Amino acid sequence: MRKRILVADDERNLRKVLGAQLRRDGYDVQLVADGDEALAALAEHPADVLITDLRMPKMDGMDLLRRVVAKYPGLPVIIITAHGTVDTAVEALKTGAFDYVTKPFDRDELRNVVEKAARTRDLTGGGLLASSAQPGRYRIIGQSRPMMEVYDVIERVADTPSTVLITGESGTGKELIARALHDQSSRCDKPFIAVHCAAIPGELIESELFGYEKGAFTGAVTSKPGRFELADGGTLFLDEIGEIPLNMQVKLLRAIQEQSFERVGGVRTLAVNVRLVAATNRDLKEEIAKGTFREDLYYRLNVVQLHLPPLRERASDVPLLLSHFLDRFNAKLKRSIEGFDEEAMRLLMAYPWPGNIRELENVVERCMLFCDGGQVGAAHLPPEVRGNRAATLGGEVAVPMEVAVRSAEEGAGLKDVVKEATAKLERELIVRALAQTEGNVTHAARLLKISRKSLQTKMKELGLRDED
Repeated sequence: MRKRILVADDERNLRKVLGAQLRRDGYDVQLVADGDEALAALAEHPADVLITDLRMPKMDGMDLLRRVVAKYPGLPVIIITAHGTVDTAVEALKTGAFDYVTKPFDRDELRNVVEKAARTRDLTGGGLLASSAQPGRYRIIGQSRPMMEVYDVIERVADTPSTVLITGESGTGKELIARALHDQSSRCDKPFIAVHCAAIPGELIESELFGYEKGAFTGAVTSKPGRFELADGGTLFLDEIGEIPLNMQVKLLRAIQEQSFERVGGVRTLAVNVRLVAATNRDLKEEIAKGTFREDLYYRLNVVQLHLPPLRERASDVPLLLSHFLDRFNAKLKRSIEGFDEEAMRLLMAYPWPGNIRELENVVERCMLFCDGGQVGAAHLPPEVRGNRAATLGGEVAVPMEVAVRSAEEGAGLKDVVKEATAKLERELIVRALAQTEGNVTHAARLLKISRKSLQTKMKELGLRDED
């Protein structure tokens, strides 16, 4: 699907130039003349990236930024500024802007910034911030036991300088936890700067983190602060830190340990006071074994580890999340759907949600788009949620009916029949997953959508740990 870019600038010619370039780059573009028109456009049609000038009549770029950050917290905002207002642009970054480009802008620089913003939008997806009336803590939705344990860790470590490593699958809401750690700390009135490492090309990560001096490389027409510098006094969140190239990990380790660094092309050492929070969906110990992640950096990051459970391990939170997304999309899509019928709710509760909360959010929006009545029914659910297949590891696995027939002939009860059939099915799925991953338990667990510990326990129960 083509990304939608909203451009707000009072200079008609610049709007036309920006629109033409962005359309050539494959984006859908809407052009408006000021901040008021931008907010009206966002209320009518959501955008993937907002590009705004700083100086505009009626509502300027800073005021627009503040309103967007408050109302559309996941929307990347790119600031366009003249050379004389770079200091204001830096202040905009601390307020929540994604990045800035200076006039006259370099087309390749703008293209890179927009691509990075669009990728970041894809990676972060929607949020699950709760309103004050919804159940949960720290404005995060969830009352299950695993989430209560997460809240307890936040409460214990938020107002400390200790580095936190948040682990968990994609789509579980790791950035929301990082923001909760920042908001509950004494740094809450200082910048929270998020860097999505997977969205940044490897050759640009150093200048992104540490900034650069004018003339450091082709296209560096002015000096620019990095994310460490912008986060001074506050919190720096490095999402998907496992994506950082190995050659950059040494420099990152030094910056974390020494709280100092040099800009690219610079000779002056800059000192900062930054609280670091990192997140990953990878098994970093496995990456260390493969030689793609430094062991010393891992132990520097892993002062406090906070594991965010996948949605399938906190199914009791699904109704709360459904209610939250129902309210959000009723407002966004101008619908008045009351909820989900009994059968739809049963299927939603039983589904394992491999894409976690991000997948749940997308399913709710899709259902509400095609629902014509007052309630979402099972017929509105996508096939993967409606379906009741056993697994998809290289094809479908049939329920072993021969077990049921044989057991019934031997006079076994229903409970025993089900237990034996389930054990045989589980064994077949696990054996197939281990074969596909060449015996790697971590990869097999990821394929089966269960935790590594759960898989090891199940293998022990089924006698698979004793087999080659």
